[in-house]
Amino acid sequence: MERVVTRLYVKDSLSEGATVGLDAAGAHYMRSVLRLNSGARIGLFNERDGEWLGIIDGLGKGWCSLQIGEQRRLPAQEPDIWLVFAPIKRSRIDFLAEKAGELGCSRIVPIFTRYTDVKRINRDRLAAHARESAEQCERLSVTEVVEATTLDKLIESWPQDRRLLVCAEFGDAAPIAQILTDLLVEEPEAGQQPWAVLIGPEGGFAKEELEALHRLPYVTSIGLGPRVLRADTAAVAALSCWQAILGDGGMRPPKGTTPVRGT
Repeated sequence: MERVVTRLYVKDSLSEGATVGLDAAGAHYMRSVLRLNSGARIGLFNERDGEWLGIIDGLGKGWCSLQIGEQRRLPAQEPDIWLVFAPIKRSRIDFLAEKAGELGCSRIVPIFTRYTDVKRINRDRLAAHARESAEQCERLSVTEVVEATTLDKLIESWPQDRRLLVCAEFGDAAPIAQILTDLLVEEPEAGQQPWAVLIGPEGGFAKEELEALHRLPYVTSIGLGPRVLRADTAAVAALSCWQAILGDGGMRPPKGTTPVRGT
């Protein structure tokens, strides 16, 4: 497969022979950051249309147009796994958004709990990190970043068919690998169902919050080993385990699509 300089997520419909234009930010990235010229080959993708070859046919200050060539990858269904977490400090929450994207997370849901220290988040910045991670890691979709909410409101609106794994620092909780492996034996199609992972605040959940969570029929408490992990580490560990056992961890990256510099 013909290699490309980079990959870009675009919301426009993609089809052979069509032309798409980039916004000012995308044009700046092509012209001033990557320093590309007409004829450069770009991978254009979205979850509806898959990935297509885009060839720059015009580039200037604040604008860029691309001619769409052949389709490089068909659309593909991805695992439906959410990450629900209490916001943490800026550099670490940026890391979390990036890694959640790389690990195939379909949605990021920030929540405020009683002991959450961080009171505000920059949703646009997290969305930008999620988009960049999708462009880098060969995904065809971008992790959705939703508005922050409270734990109480989240529980009130939670879809009952979405199972929730609550990472428990202390108390009774079987190892995540054991829980998911046993479940896979009982339900071979479990990975095709909607799931979510909940990571608590750095100060831990309040007793009342944990009691409320444990009363919910779709909640399972899980353990991540004998060490107390930081929130961002716990999220990466839990998502990695879920993908390895129930998700698409057994698949390999698409051959020949890794972006390289030069045309």
